[in-house]
Amino acid sequence: MRILHSSDWHLGQHFIGKSRADEHKALFGWLKQQIEIHQVDALIVAGDIFDTATPASYARELYHQLIVDLQPTGCQLVMLGGNHDSVAVLQESKELLACLHTQVVPGWLGAAESHLMVLKNKQGQHGAILAALPFLRARDLLQSQSGQQASDKQQQLQQAIADCYQQCFTKAQALKAELGLELPLLATGHLTTVGASSSESVREIYIGSLEAFPASAFPEFNYIALGHIHQPQLVAGKPHIRYSGSPIPLSFDEAKQQKSMVLLDFTAAEGAIELLPIPCFQPLLSLKCSLPELNSLLQQPLAELKAEQKLWLELVLTGSDGYLSDLQSQVQQQLDGLPVELLKLRRARVAAVASLTAEQQESLHEMTPDLVLERRLAAEELTDDERAEFQLMLQQVMAQLEQADQPPEPQVLS
Repeated sequence: MRILHSSDWHLGQHFIGKSRADEHKALFGWLKQQIEIHQVDALIVAGDIFDTATPASYARELYHQLIVDLQPTGCQLVMLGGNHDSVAVLQESKELLACLHTQVVPGWLGAAESHLMVLKNKQGQHGAILAALPFLRARDLLQSQSGQQASDKQQQLQQAIADCYQQCFTKAQALKAELGLELPLLATGHLTTVGASSSESVREIYIGSLEAFPASAFPEFNYIALGHIHQPQLVAGKPHIRYSGSPIPLSFDEAKQQKSMVLLDFTAAEGAIELLPIPCFQPLLSLKCSLPELNSLLQQPLAELKAEQKLWLELVLTGSDGYLSDLQSQVQQQLDGLPVELLKLRRARVAAVASLTAEQQESLHEMTPDLVLERRLAAEELTDDERAEFQLMLQQVMAQLEQADQPPEPQVLS
């Protein structure tokens, strides 16, 4: 039994105004090749299929087209809802997709046994028992209690999630005994675990309720396929509890990550694990440098580009360059003629820290309102337009205050 574990596709994501549709099309072409090459029996996607609860029509089309394209491979698909996914959107095509060897689990179904499914290999033989758990919403597991402390809510939610996994594990063991076969017991999940390394694009999913789920609370499944964290990693150093990570970088701080999917090869309950590295379909680069250094630092990344590719760039300018009034045009002149698209430009915070240090040497009554605003804005990463807007607002407020301080004009009595 061969199973491929993936997650966090985020179909429909717009990356600073750029569509990821071409990347996802290329990814799905690669995915079909891997399923054919490795004779994968089942594909598990552990949540965040879509980027938003209201995905664009082209994102839904990509999703449905992939399922159609994978039919000749004989691979069974299991699609789990994540915190970005709408239960209603996934539910609407669930019954139809069941006719195409695709099991969709949008949300908590109300009972542990409803989440159990038997995965079969291409010969139609039982290969594994899966507890297909999606993102578990607090409202599905808990009843709100007035006056309850936040710490109590966190503990209660953590216990409720742990109970869900334990119930599924107990039911899976019973099903295994009923079938009389030595099958591996698998589970899925979409949540943050203790110690997991996240990135800018990971959204907190249990704000004020659950910071992270301890690995010790998972029952002894043979493998637990997790989603939500975009960096591929083990949980608590245990090879059988893993985040597959997102298949494409979803923020600039993920640009240097080697994206991958997890290939599981089970013989009875024993499983071998292999990471399948995913090619980079759209190069991203985040640079922190001064303006004169920019071209030399771009040489190597540009040399690695394939034909027709363009580099998406985030530039963090250091030194005095960050305060040029024509910063955007200066950078663009440097990039003219290069296969580079500047998606994000900001100033380093180093200069801001220096100005705040200098500020400590002055008392507030020695400073003008303009200077106070200038020092405050220096601590923020703002565009020239945003900075000008704040300065205009200050001028308007000061004008109103001056007008209010004027003595009233004398009234002439007739």
